[in-house]
Amino acid sequence: MGQSEIKRDKVRQSEITMKKKRLTKILAKADRRIVSGLSAEIRETYKPVIVKEPGKTLAMIKMRDPVRQSLFYIGEVIVCEASVEIDGVKGIAVLMGDDAEKTLDMAVIDAAVNKGVFIDTDTLLELEKQQNDRVMRENAVHLKTMVNFESMDQEAPDDLAANKKA
Repeated sequence: MGQSEIKRDKVRQSEITMKKKRLTKILAKADRRIVSGLSAEIRETYKPVIVKEPGKTLAMIKMRDPVRQSLFYIGEVIVCEASVEIDGVKGIAVLMGDDAEKTLDMAVIDAAVNKGVFIDTDTLLELEKQQNDRVMRENAVHLKTMVNFESMDQEAPDDLAANKKA
Protein backbone atom coordinates (compact mmCIF):
# COMPACT_ATOMS: atom_id res chain seq x y z
CA MET A 1 0.00 0.00 0.00
CA GLY A 2 1.45 3.34 -1.07
CA GLN A 3 1.69 6.52 1.00
CA SER A 4 -1.24 8.12 -0.85
CA GLU A 5 -3.46 5.07 -0.19
CA ILE A 6 -2.57 5.11 3.51
CA LYS A 7 -3.29 8.84 3.68
CA ARG A 8 -6.62 8.36 1.88
CA ASP A 9 -7.59 5.57 4.31
CA LYS A 10 -6.76 7.77 7.30
CA VAL A 11 -8.81 10.64 5.86
CA ARG A 12 -11.73 8.30 5.20
CA GLN A 13 -11.45 6.90 8.72
CA SER A 14 -11.40 10.38 10.25
CA GLU A 15 -14.44 11.41 8.19
CA ILE A 16 -16.38 8.42 9.50
CA THR A 17 -15.11 8.58 13.08
CA MET A 18 -18.14 8.80 15.29
CA LYS A 19 -18.85 10.88 18.29
CA LYS A 20 -19.08 8.94 21.56
CA LYS A 21 -22.80 9.46 21.95
CA ARG A 22 -23.54 8.07 18.49
CA LEU A 23 -21.15 5.11 18.91
CA THR A 24 -22.61 4.24 22.31
CA LYS A 25 -26.18 4.48 21.04
CA ILE A 26 -25.47 2.12 18.12
CA LEU A 27 -23.65 -0.43 20.25
CA ALA A 28 -26.17 -0.29 23.12
CA LYS A 29 -29.06 -1.02 20.74
CA ALA A 30 -27.15 -3.72 18.85
CA ASP A 31 -27.52 -7.43 19.47
CA ARG A 32 -25.00 -8.80 21.96
CA ARG A 33 -23.62 -11.32 19.42
CA ILE A 34 -22.79 -8.57 16.92
CA VAL A 35 -21.01 -6.48 19.55
CA SER A 36 -19.14 -9.58 20.73
CA GLY A 37 -18.08 -10.37 17.15
CA LEU A 38 -16.73 -6.85 16.61
CA SER A 39 -14.84 -7.06 19.89
CA ALA A 40 -13.43 -10.52 19.06
CA GLU A 41 -11.91 -9.18 15.83
CA ILE A 42 -10.13 -6.47 17.83
CA ARG A 43 -8.95 -8.96 20.47
CA GLU A 44 -7.35 -11.13 17.76
CA THR A 45 -4.97 -8.33 16.81
CA TYR A 46 -4.66 -6.32 20.03
CA LYS A 47 -4.54 -7.45 23.62
CA PRO A 48 -6.83 -5.20 25.63
CA VAL A 49 -5.99 -4.87 29.32
CA ILE A 50 -8.96 -4.65 31.65
CA VAL A 51 -8.55 -1.54 33.79
CA LYS A 52 -11.92 -1.86 35.53
CA GLU A 53 -13.81 -5.13 35.50
CA PRO A 54 -17.46 -4.81 34.46
CA GLY A 55 -19.51 -3.98 37.52
CA LYS A 56 -22.98 -2.85 38.46
CA THR A 57 -23.66 0.59 39.85
CA LEU A 58 -26.51 3.08 40.04
CA ALA A 59 -26.87 6.14 37.85
CA MET A 60 -29.29 9.04 38.23
CA ILE A 61 -31.65 9.65 35.31
CA LYS A 62 -32.22 13.28 34.29
CA MET A 63 -35.43 14.47 32.69
CA ARG A 64 -36.44 17.89 31.40
CA ASP A 65 -39.62 19.41 32.79
CA PRO A 66 -41.63 20.29 29.66
CA VAL A 67 -43.25 23.33 31.30
CA ARG A 68 -40.36 24.96 33.15
CA GLN A 69 -37.67 23.55 30.83
CA SER A 70 -35.57 22.70 33.90
CA LEU A 71 -33.72 19.46 34.55
CA PHE A 72 -34.62 17.20 37.44
CA TYR A 73 -33.71 13.68 38.55
CA ILE A 74 -36.51 11.20 38.01
CA GLY A 75 -34.79 8.28 39.72
CA GLU A 76 -31.98 5.75 39.56
CA VAL A 77 -31.23 2.93 37.16
CA ILE A 78 -28.80 0.00 37.35
CA VAL A 79 -25.93 0.32 34.89
CA CYS A 80 -22.89 -1.78 34.14
CA GLU A 81 -19.58 -0.03 33.51
CA ALA A 82 -16.17 -1.23 32.33
CA SER A 83 -12.83 0.23 31.30
CA VAL A 84 -10.03 -1.24 29.17
CA GLU A 85 -6.79 -0.10 27.54
CA ILE A 86 -5.24 -1.02 24.21
CA ASP A 87 -1.58 -0.01 24.10
CA GLY A 88 -2.22 2.70 26.70
CA VAL A 89 -5.34 4.09 25.00
CA LYS A 90 -8.40 3.91 27.25
CA GLY A 91 -11.87 2.76 26.29
CA ILE A 92 -14.92 2.92 28.53
CA ALA A 93 -18.50 1.76 28.35
CA VAL A 94 -21.58 2.29 30.49
CA LEU A 95 -24.70 0.30 29.63
CA MET A 96 -28.10 0.34 31.27
CA GLY A 97 -28.79 -3.07 32.79
CA ASP A 98 -26.41 -5.73 34.00
CA ASP A 99 -24.92 -7.25 30.83
CA ALA A 100 -21.26 -7.39 31.88
CA GLU A 101 -20.02 -9.17 28.75
CA LYS A 102 -21.58 -6.70 26.33
CA THR A 103 -20.32 -3.77 28.40
CA LEU A 104 -16.75 -5.15 28.31
CA ASP A 105 -17.03 -5.71 24.54
CA MET A 106 -18.26 -2.14 24.09
CA ALA A 107 -15.27 -0.84 26.09
CA VAL A 108 -12.89 -2.81 23.84
CA ILE A 109 -14.53 -1.30 20.73
CA ASP A 110 -14.34 2.18 22.29
CA ALA A 111 -10.61 1.72 22.97
CA ALA A 112 -10.05 0.60 19.37
CA VAL A 113 -11.96 3.64 18.07
CA ASN A 114 -9.96 5.94 20.37
CA LYS A 115 -6.71 4.36 19.17
CA GLY A 116 -7.79 4.77 15.53
CA VAL A 117 -7.55 1.07 14.69
CA PHE A 118 -11.25 0.20 14.46
CA ILE A 119 -11.89 -0.94 10.87
CA ASP A 120 -15.53 -2.09 10.98
CA THR A 121 -17.08 1.37 10.67
CA ASP A 122 -19.22 0.14 7.76
CA THR A 123 -20.75 -2.47 10.07
CA LEU A 124 -21.62 0.24 12.59
CA LEU A 125 -23.18 2.41 9.89
CA GLU A 126 -25.26 -0.54 8.67
CA LEU A 127 -26.38 -1.30 12.24
CA GLU A 128 -27.38 2.34 12.69
CA LYS A 129 -29.38 2.26 9.45
CA GLN A 130 -31.19 -0.92 10.52
CA GLN A 131 -31.94 0.56 13.95
CA ASN A 132 -33.28 3.79 12.44
CA ASP A 133 -35.43 1.84 9.96
CA ARG A 134 -36.89 -0.23 12.82
CA VAL A 135 -37.72 2.93 14.79
CA MET A 136 -39.40 4.48 11.75
CA ARG A 137 -41.53 1.34 11.23
CA GLU A 138 -42.54 1.33 14.91
CA ASN A 139 -43.39 5.04 14.79
CA ALA A 140 -45.52 4.49 11.68
CA VAL A 141 -47.56 1.86 13.54
CA HIS A 142 -48.12 4.23 16.46
CA LEU A 143 -49.00 7.19 14.23
CA LYS A 144 -51.94 5.22 12.85
CA THR A 145 -53.56 5.26 16.30
CA MET A 146 -52.79 8.91 17.13
CA VAL A 147 -55.82 11.09 17.79
CA ASN A 148 -56.01 14.46 16.05
CA PHE A 149 -57.51 16.76 18.68
CA GLU A 150 -57.80 19.67 16.28
CA SER A 151 -60.34 17.78 14.21
CA MET A 152 -62.23 16.91 17.38
CA ASP A 153 -62.36 20.62 18.33
CA GLN A 154 -63.80 21.47 14.94
CA GLU A 155 -66.53 18.87 15.33
CA ALA A 156 -67.49 20.02 18.81
CA PRO A 157 -69.52 23.17 17.80
CA ASP A 158 -71.63 21.14 15.39
CA ASP A 159 -72.34 18.59 18.09
CA LEU A 160 -73.39 21.37 20.48
CA ALA A 161 -75.70 22.91 17.87
CA ALA A 162 -77.29 19.52 17.20
CA ASN A 163 -77.87 18.99 20.93
CA LYS A 164 -79.57 22.40 21.28
CA LYS A 165 -82.02 21.60 18.46
CA ALA A 166 -83.03 18.33 20.07
